[in-house]
Formats: sequence, structure tokens, C-alpha cells
Amino acid sequence: MTALSERLVSDTRRSDTRRDDRAHVFHSWSAQALIDPMPIERAAGSYFWDDTGKRYLDFSSQLVNVNIGYQHPRLVAAIEEQAAKLCTVAPGFANDARSEAARMIAEVAPGDLDMVFFTNGGAEANENAVRMARLHTGRHKVMSAYRSYHGATAGAIALTGDPRRWASEPGTTGVVRYWGPYAYRSAFHAADEREEGERALAHLRDTLMVEGAHTVAAIILETVVGTNGVLVPPDGYLAGVRALCDEFGIVLIADEVMSGFGRCGEWFAVDHWGVVPDLITFAKGVNSGYVPLGGVVISRRIADTFAERPYPGGLTYSGHPLACATAVASMQVFRDEGVLEHARRLGEDVIGPELRALAQRHPSVGEVRGLGVMWALELVRDRATREPLVPFNASGAAAEPMARFGAACKERGLWPFLHFNRTHVVPPCTTSADEIREGVAVLDAALDVADGYYTG
Repeated sequence: MTALSERLVSDTRRSDTRRDDRAHVFHSWSAQALIDPMPIERAAGSYFWDDTGKRYLDFSSQLVNVNIGYQHPRLVAAIEEQAAKLCTVAPGFANDARSEAARMIAEVAPGDLDMVFFTNGGAEANENAVRMARLHTGRHKVMSAYRSYHGATAGAIALTGDPRRWASEPGTTGVVRYWGPYAYRSAFHAADEREEGERALAHLRDTLMVEGAHTVAAIILETVVGTNGVLVPPDGYLAGVRALCDEFGIVLIADEVMSGFGRCGEWFAVDHWGVVPDLITFAKGVNSGYVPLGGVVISRRIADTFAERPYPGGLTYSGHPLACATAVASMQVFRDEGVLEHARRLGEDVIGPELRALAQRHPSVGEVRGLGVMWALELVRDRATREPLVPFNASGAAAEPMARFGAACKERGLWPFLHFNRTHVVPPCTTSADEIREGVAVLDAALDVADGYYTG
């Protein structure tokens, strides 16, 4: 085939992809007539290429899940090897991939969390964690924070504390909201991080008092809040929540779907503070989404509840062997290639310092915060008043400043993660220091757009 023929075939495929997508694919979280999804041709490491051959440095890790980078050869090989041996098996059977994945996850989990219930993703993991907590305690209420996201299935969206739940209301009963710590926009008028943590704990205790702590089965929280701001809890806060749960016999569920498996420089983000939950939910980074996989890591105390009592939950594809094989390969890569250590160094030595330097140059950067390879720049119109660059849950013309900022990033070959008035810096955990600096240079140029709206 000549070069011209190959190009014509490629052009035809690109055209077919776009045509068929618009005609037949119903996209999530989108007004179908207002979108034009970009076809992706290939990816490698921290980059992907669109159908025109343009390369993007991915500062979003897709949906903050490609922790180990694109097309890692050991994960690709694990899929091929497992597919040749056993493509699928029902969850009622045992198989080596599932057993090994569960053992490896249990070995790195904190405390006595040593059993794993596998799901297809994070939302299902949170649904099952809540079910376990309710059955274990015999209670119904679940406390969940504002500024949280726990998934889009019926129960998980009811737990969610951001606007994505509004269209699904009224939802599952028994969910009680509380405010978590967010010192930059404190609900408690706190003066600093320490006071924010103390006042957030006092608020949580008061909420338990008026709700009746004896009616509460679980408190669920994102260890580090993800999409809603990369909110790193003040030191002592998680330990305080743990103490409240112990005092009142409440199950503590740590949603680590986004923050786990290297994203915060640890196997699980709770390890950063030495706190042991009763249940940990995971997905995303466990195998970087190469095959759908999630799950719940379960403490011995809760697992024993179902020793002679059937657990009333399950999924056809729970612990799918292709997915579990990639989890095993991924965790081996984490160890062999020092991914956790690399993620910690990136955060401490490169991402944090580089982003703080940006804040010195750009008045529109109100705050820099993060941990490991999970960071956010909060963009404002005025540093003194902290007025956000765009309003909460902005859309249409009101969201134009962030849309223009995002477009400036993409024009320069950087794919950003934008939410409300923030750009999150969440590249693969395997991204190099030079690649981080490459992306920060693009952010530096694009922030000139945000500075143009500054009024302070």
C-alpha cells in the first residue's frame, strides 16, 4: 500500500469514528448535541495522540485513574497471558488471578483489613461497603460529606455531596450530610488548618448528636477529596473521625477510589496519617483502568459478620480474571519500579514547588494544595475576597473563563483536568520530573488567560 493509500484509509477511519460516535454513542454527563468527542488513536506513558496525530501530555490521567501510565508492557502482557488461559469465570469459583490479587491487596492494606470483595468499579464498591456497614451494625443512616463524589449508581449518587446528585433526587434514604474540612473556604470561619480540623470534628460530633449516633451505620469520606477540590485533610482530622466512630460503634468507610494506589504516594492515602478504617473502597489506580476493576477491602471484624450469614450482594463480573491479572501485574510494577517512592518525590520535590512558583507569578492562583501526584490550583478573581474565577457549578457563559483557560492548555498540547474554578494536576504517577515541568510551562502560559479576569 502506498503512503497516499495509507493516508486515505486513515482519513476514512477517522471520519467513520466521528460519524458513528455521533450517531450511536450516548455519552455520560453530556448534552449529546453540544459535544464533539475527540477520537484518540494511541497512547504511551504520560501522553496520548488524537486522530490528527497531535500529542497531548495528560495532566488528568483520563479520569485520575491511569496511575501507572498508558500501555505499560507488563500489564498488556498480563492481559494477553490471562486471555490465553482463562478469559472469564463466575465469582463463585476460585481462580489464581483473583486469589493472588486479593492476597496482594490485603498485604498492603492497613491494620486487619485482609479480605477483598471485588466489583467492577468504584461506585459499586461504595454501594457494597454501605450495605456491609448497615448489615454489620443493624443501623440505617450513613453520613456523607458535602463536596464529595462517590459514584453514579443509585446508592452512590445519593451519597455524593456535589451537584451531580441533584438530577437523581429523591434518592436512597438514610443519607445525612455534613461539612468536611476545607480551610481555604471554611464553613467554620477557621483561621488556619489546625482550627479547621478541630471545628470540623466538633461539627461532626454535633451532627451525630442531633441525628442520634446510635442510628448511624457508617461515616463515608474520601480520604483526600478528589474532583471536588483535592482537599487534603488537616493533620489529626482523620484520627478524630476514627475516634468518633469508635466511640459510637460506627463503621468508618474510606473511599480511596481516586486517592489510593500511589496517587497520594502511598498504597492507600490513609497510610499518610496512620489511620485504619473499617472498610476501604478502591478502583481506578489498582490497575489503571486497563480492565474495569474495583472492590472493598474488609476488616476482619466486619468479614466475621458474614462467616455464617450469607452476604446478600454480588455481581456477574466480580473479580474478573482479566482485571485481576492486571491488578497483580500493576502491584508488581509498583514494587519493582518504585512507583510509590517516585510519586512522593514528584509531589515534594517537583509538583509542589513548581505550582507554588506559578502562584507567585499569577495573581489568579488563589491556593495551591495537594499530596503525592494529586494537586489543585484554585483560580480566583480576587485573592483578598477569594471570589472564584467562575461561580460554583457554572455553565454556559458564566463558565467561559475556565473554558478559555482549558482551551489554551489544549492548544499547547496539555490535557488538563478542570472542575468548577480549579485545574487539577493529576498526571500518571510514573510521569517524569521533566514531563511535569513541560506541563507546568503550559500552565504558566495558559494562566495568562485567567489573569485577564483578575479584578483584585
